[in-house]
Amino acid sequence: MVILFDGVCSLCNGFVRFILKRDKNKTFQFASLQSTYGAGLLAHFNFTLVNSDTIILYNGKKIFTQSDALLKIVSPLNGIWKCAVIFKIIPGFIRNSLYRLVAKNRYKLFGKNDQCMVPPEGVKDRFLDDAIFE
Repeated sequence: MVILFDGVCSLCNGFVRFILKRDKNKTFQFASLQSTYGAGLLAHFNFTLVNSDTIILYNGKKIFTQSDALLKIVSPLNGIWKCAVIFKIIPGFIRNSLYRLVAKNRYKLFGKNDQCMVPPEGVKDRFLDDAIFE
């Protein structure tokens, strides 16, 4: 599964580091929304992003966005994060409203980088930024 994230967003980069630390089975690969791979995947699904305000999970067949993507991402992680599945009982329109509120203000609250994050040593092979989506 591939996670597309806003590569200049400090919150998003922190979330990627959080996943890398807990994804012991190496379930996820990563690409920034601004990357060649990200652009190709979005084009394949005719999905346009006006301001990169959602995390996207691609499971090899379809894409998931906003709170649905978050819940699918944290559920296979080791530890207490599996319990996040309980938030599925909250209707999607409520979860996504909260998601959009945080996403809209993420640069103000958490900051923005001048460039996309450089993958840490030891996990570079899990980042697909320069790959071509096929």
